[in-house]
Amino acid sequence: MTPDDRKYSKEHEWALVDGADSGIATIGITRFATESLGDVVFVDLPDVGSELSQFGKFGEIESVKAVSDLFSPISGTIVERNDAVIGSPEIVNGGPYDGGWLLRVKLADASELDGLMSAPEYDALTAEA
Repeated sequence: MTPDDRKYSKEHEWALVDGADSGIATIGITRFATESLGDVVFVDLPDVGSELSQFGKFGEIESVKAVSDLFSPISGTIVERNDAVIGSPEIVNGGPYDGGWLLRVKLADASELDGLMSAPEYDALTAEA
């Protein structure tokens, strides 16, 4: 079940705004992405303070099957990265919507969230895959 408290990109990343007025969003990859990748063995993430552009590449995730680029669903400045997934990448497989998050970002433009998909829209996209 895809959580309905966040927004999704067609590249299989999600963004969850932490509280109504925080201006901070958490970014991760979807369960569909982890299932498609298989066992994650390496995650490459940018440093805190780096700038992200919506739909721009921000890192890579490697599994036993392939290396895939990570694309940001939103623009902003990285305020925190999940170093736990760098040291133990399998966390992403075990909990892509909670402990396996990747970055926390100060939103540059909250209206970008309006261009992302809801959970039902994302489920419809992945049902076609």
